[in-house]
Amino acid sequence: MTYEEHLDEVTTLITEKYALADQDAIELVMRAQADDYFSGHDDDPSICTLDRAHEDARTVFKKYRAKKPN
Repeated sequence: MTYEEHLDEVTTLITEKYALADQDAIELVMRAQADDYFSGHDDDPSICTLDRAHEDARTVFKKYRAKKPN
């Protein structure tokens, strides 16, 4: 999948696994993206897999859910 598709999949998985509203999941992914969490994914699209999307959804949710934007 492409980088953009990967981000979409991570967002969808967050909404499904953690019962967040779409906008809340989008904000988490955007915070992670702004924090360069996904920079390796953009550099190496081969890591944009469904398995990795599941891992990323879990990590992004845990790391960014309590983090407030500056």
